[in-house]
Amino acid sequence: MSEQDIPEISPSAAHERQRSGAVLVDVRETFERATGQAEGALGVAKADLESNPTAMLPDRGIEILLICQSGARSVRAAQSLRAQGYTYVASVAGGTTRWIAEGLPVVEPTDDTDFYERYSRHLKLPEVAEAGQRKLEAARVVLIGAGGLGSPAAFYLAAAGIGTLVLADDDVVDRSNLQRQILHTEDRIGRPKVESARSTLSALNPRTKIEAIAARVTSGNVERILAQADVVVDGADNFAARYLLNDACVKLAKPLVYGAVHRFEGQVSVFDAGRQRGIAPCYRCLFPEPPPPEAAPNCAEAGVLGVLPGTIGLLQATEAIKLVLGIGEPLIGRLLHFDALAMRFRETRLRPDAECAVCAMGKAFPGYIDYAAFCTGA
Repeated sequence: MSEQDIPEISPSAAHERQRSGAVLVDVRETFERATGQAEGALGVAKADLESNPTAMLPDRGIEILLICQSGARSVRAAQSLRAQGYTYVASVAGGTTRWIAEGLPVVEPTDDTDFYERYSRHLKLPEVAEAGQRKLEAARVVLIGAGGLGSPAAFYLAAAGIGTLVLADDDVVDRSNLQRQILHTEDRIGRPKVESARSTLSALNPRTKIEAIAARVTSGNVERILAQADVVVDGADNFAARYLLNDACVKLAKPLVYGAVHRFEGQVSVFDAGRQRGIAPCYRCLFPEPPPPEAAPNCAEAGVLGVLPGTIGLLQATEAIKLVLGIGEPLIGRLLHFDALAMRFRETRLRPDAECAVCAMGKAFPGYIDYAAFCTGA
């Protein structure tokens, strides 16, 4: 059946027929209708209408007018209804766009227009859609560090709609941070980083709840901070925090998104040994013990390319979002290396260490070790 077999009528004509008893059906998705639909129209997504039309339209003999955004989907939906025995079916030419342009009455059928407008690009992705966006909004992500890695990661996690973002950092904003720590601004020098971050992120997305913890993560508070997390993101700048986070995430069975930067190079991985013992490695499987201080120069001494933490931090945010949604292939068992000077990525496969002191099968948790911090300027 060709498109020419379906009559198309103007919005004004459709409005008149609707007032005379015709049933107007908006076949767009929920998030599209949320920003405004023709007054009096039934809202039924095209796929739902086509799969079970009698649920909404039991009388195949009534006059049915279908409307979408521009007129294309409504024609295809009308063809489907015609094929299923509906006699009087027409499509509204130009769709809702033209309906609004002609000044015909429009209503907003939801009380949460902000949700559908803000996340409209996510809602168009079948892998996310409304169910996935609701998962993001219900998620609690703990981000340790509001500096170089934490800045881009926090920006994108908040923008993506993570419901609760916990930021833990005991540092204050310094002028030397501004070259790469994009959460902060000149007028916030001297303020706690977590407070500066909360101001920035709340302005970006007021739907995301920011919990600011102005404290260094230690063995005494790490379990309390991570207890309710769905995902933990490592934006720390020192080995002490890195090992502590790894060990706590193994014990508490939390996925840990790891990131690190040095000069012109960075690394990203996902460690999920707590939930996948003997299958997924932890950070200690890769680095059993911290390096000596002379092998790990202070970041303030070695320097770091300002944009590098941005690249690594956004990759961390990507992995965190995938973990919350349960989509794609996380970097579990893979270490992604990035060389900014060569603009090259390479990947190293990681295996769990059967003798790992923390995540080996059947091994009791050894307790926390408070290592001395090595790097304080990332």
